[in-house]
Amino acid sequence: MSGVWLTAAFLGLLFLFLGTGVWIGLSLIGVSAFGMALFTPRPVGDAMAITVWGMSSSWTLTALPLFIWMGEILFRSKLSENLFRGLTPLMSRLPGGLLHVNVAGCAIFAAISGSSAATVATVGKMSIPELRRRRYPERMIVGTLAGAGTLGLLIPPSIILIIYGVTVNESIAQLFIAGVLPGIMLAGLFMGYVAIWGLLTRNAGALEETRASWQEKLSGLWQLAPVLLLIVFVIGSIYAGIATATEAAVFGVAGALALSALQGSLTRKSFMDSLLGATRTASMIALILAGSAFLSLAMGFTGLPRALATTIAGWELSPIALIVALTVFYIVLGCFLDGISAVVLTMAVIEPLVRSSGFDMIWFGIYLVVVVEMAQITPPVGFNLFVLQGMTGRDMAFIARAAAPMFVLMVLAVALLVAFPDIATFLPRQMMGR
Repeated sequence: MSGVWLTAAFLGLLFLFLGTGVWIGLSLIGVSAFGMALFTPRPVGDAMAITVWGMSSSWTLTALPLFIWMGEILFRSKLSENLFRGLTPLMSRLPGGLLHVNVAGCAIFAAISGSSAATVATVGKMSIPELRRRRYPERMIVGTLAGAGTLGLLIPPSIILIIYGVTVNESIAQLFIAGVLPGIMLAGLFMGYVAIWGLLTRNAGALEETRASWQEKLSGLWQLAPVLLLIVFVIGSIYAGIATATEAAVFGVAGALALSALQGSLTRKSFMDSLLGATRTASMIALILAGSAFLSLAMGFTGLPRALATTIAGWELSPIALIVALTVFYIVLGCFLDGISAVVLTMAVIEPLVRSSGFDMIWFGIYLVVVVEMAQITPPVGFNLFVLQGMTGRDMAFIARAAAPMFVLMVLAVALLVAFPDIATFLPRQMMGR
């Protein structure tokens, strides 16, 4: 059977499972089992047991539940309140006013969460009522939160970068470091858009905030200091070579518990809620990864990746044309699947193509995360859109239109990454050359 027909068979069966409401992880395992039984003589049960156990017992994967737990602890602390109070005197006089707090707040929380939805929810629960009270346009409030919330996938520690690193067997620490400059670049693009809007909009002058005194600015920095120190400690320990990603995750959990205790928000209930929340999320992701590993094995036995790679190689696409095609592919896929599912479903086929085209896999990981970020704000399955719909009460069409400028800025970020790959690879090279 040709690669095209095999691909169609696998995808058709997969979407049949997903369409009937079967969990993504179980859908992947089911498709793999059917594929191996129909197209290969290999024993399905033995292959599934070995593959699922091998993926589940990966030491690299231990960083995942720990970073998720760190974000869950801080999500239940007074962090959002402190972020808004700390950033307000620092951002108030910039063009666009306190809309910058949405972007900066999301960037800071992204560096301790790794989850896009948690970033939007944490920053939004404090900023939305406050910005509404100050009469900022609803479109800008929603749009900046939708776009900046996606930074949770890129700025380390990123859950999706851990998943990508485990899937393609690349260094988690290098992927984390590679995400720093692109994350800052994307946050800068968002803030630049807000500043331009503030300078060009007629009624923006009515939104000008009072000038903060130096004492208020120092007070704001004091509010932010504990969180910033935790970020520097976690990411800095990886970059300095003091700790692996897993060890840094342990430091992060300990720091989050200490920070929550100092704020007075660490109770028995919040501790148990954070632990259960992290367990649920990590278990869901682990099941998806186990299914993805089995799917990769099944497709390898059928020869699908090799056949598909040969077919696409026959098209003689240039590296740039391949990147353009992959960008369109992931944007379309993101309309129907969340980011994590999109990555684990496709990497078994995409990885050989990317490697054979000569792309740096660290760079490709950052590119992939930026493209997958777009999926968080593309209807009908944009997770950030759903979170904001629940928080604002607005209809999905309004939220999608408000997020559209941020989508365009992400396309620009992809173009910059392709034109200047050193944005993603400079820091990892420095780390390796240390």
